[in-house]
Amino acid sequence: MATTQGAARGEATTLPGLAVVSRTGRRRRPSGEAPPLPHPISASGWAYLAVATAVLAAWVLLYLGFGSAPFEALVRADVAVLQRIEALRTDALTPVMLDLHALGSEWTVRGLRWATLVALLALRRFRHLAVFLGITLVVTALTATSSLVVGRLRPLEVEIIGGWEGYSHPSVPVVALGLSLMGILYTLVPGGTWRNRAKWAAGVPIVALIAARLYLGVDHPSDAFVAAVIGMAIPVVAFRLLTPSETFPISYRRGRTAHLDVGGRRGEAIALALYQQLDLTLLDMRPVGLEGSAGSTPLLLKVRHGPEAVESEVFAKLYARSHLRSDRWYKLGRAILYGRLEDEGTFSSVRRLVEYEDYLLRVMGDAGLPVPLSYGFVEITPEREYLIVTEFLAGATQLDEAEVDDGVIDNALEVVRRMWDAGLAHRDLKPANVMVRDGKVLLIDVAFATVRPTPWRQAVDLTNMMLTLALGSSAEKVYERARRLFEPEEIAEALAASRSVTIPSDLRRRLREDGRDLLGQLCALAPRRPPISIQLWSIRRIALTLAVAASVAAAVGLLAFNLRTAGLL
Repeated sequence: MATTQGAARGEATTLPGLAVVSRTGRRRRPSGEAPPLPHPISASGWAYLAVATAVLAAWVLLYLGFGSAPFEALVRADVAVLQRIEALRTDALTPVMLDLHALGSEWTVRGLRWATLVALLALRRFRHLAVFLGITLVVTALTATSSLVVGRLRPLEVEIIGGWEGYSHPSVPVVALGLSLMGILYTLVPGGTWRNRAKWAAGVPIVALIAARLYLGVDHPSDAFVAAVIGMAIPVVAFRLLTPSETFPISYRRGRTAHLDVGGRRGEAIALALYQQLDLTLLDMRPVGLEGSAGSTPLLLKVRHGPEAVESEVFAKLYARSHLRSDRWYKLGRAILYGRLEDEGTFSSVRRLVEYEDYLLRVMGDAGLPVPLSYGFVEITPEREYLIVTEFLAGATQLDEAEVDDGVIDNALEVVRRMWDAGLAHRDLKPANVMVRDGKVLLIDVAFATVRPTPWRQAVDLTNMMLTLALGSSAEKVYERARRLFEPEEIAEALAASRSVTIPSDLRRRLREDGRDLLGQLCALAPRRPPISIQLWSIRRIALTLAVAASVAAAVGLLAFNLRTAGLL
């Protein structure tokens, strides 16, 4: 396959450093065998879930009328424990317990939750923020409802010497404190050793609060136990299901949130998948080009392949569900900004996303365009994580780091001309995606490319390439060289269809840093043409805009209700 596709690309076959990957020895995963990186609930997660289920089942049997004998036995056990604790009261210990009782106060819980919300907003962990608010709402509502349904009175057999309000079961302060501390653990503390240590630290105030409330005679032991399960087990299971560390890692290292950690289990899974599915032995792996990538995790891999154990470097991009969600939000925003285009359809799964990029690499390669050779992709976790593997363009540099002479300008504009002739559009031309090697231009990152795009989309590719080239030279030179391949009317059309929303954000940032009004200079050189309208209104766009506005209003209302229910307002 490598030889056939390379021949279709013409001169691209002569590029040095091309690693021809052997396809012998690939292994088919037998039915029922786990993928390289399975995502099950861990043993501790199942333990939390089992305890929560058992408590809820016993709760139903004991308190909702299914047999009075077990309930009476539980009451007697609660009273016996409280009476023993009452006998331990001393004048010196009582003030200490009253102070510890403040751990469950409204102001303590409110301070913890507000601190968590502010930290999540500052760190832009919106997924964790949404889950934390949702869990807070659900657990608070569950606690309030069960307290009213059960209607258990405060202990009558011992003297109550602490403050209290409402019914006894479950213990609302214990639930609130446990929920708040679990929220901090699973939204702000990195997984692994740090979180495991923090769990023990978080258990100290919860145990202290339970001991204080039992000492003061405010709660029954069963009230506190059930409250601890509700306040801790439910959040733990919910966070592990909705914000798994493998997909939403908590890290305080600098970098984009789209970049996944490729160490640990994921690194081992990548090595296994490469060996089993592409017959590549992974020798080394490191992230590369992270600053120019926001929709994937780019990697440089050193691999051994073939019967002669040849060592080569290949390029790879890791895609996960988080990237798919980002793509959907991105396209939703674009649809509201200027209508949904034919190339703005969302992908149904991560598999479809990586399949599409692999397909576009092959289509553009067959059209003779200078793009990396695709070796295919491997499955890390079905429908969740995939790795696409391509040729590594050894010796190539980004366009903004290379000398942009007349030969580079001509070659880059010729690439756009060839895309026009083949009915293709790159859709993300910017300095980070245009490479130069030996004076020849190479295109990378074709995940946003499209086949048979709208005419204005192809025209915008020309403008973005001219702006990218002008950053390293001048608008006048680029315009003069462009006239060798494009008619002045075609250049005017491309400039008339371009505005801020059609220019990639990275290119817009570089244009601002450059300081020259390169787009204005190009427009002044080209024939005048009225702007081409791309913000097309339609019934779908109007309905989508109204639906988003209504969703935002509903979310704000739900957030206010949630904060009020959680005691934050």
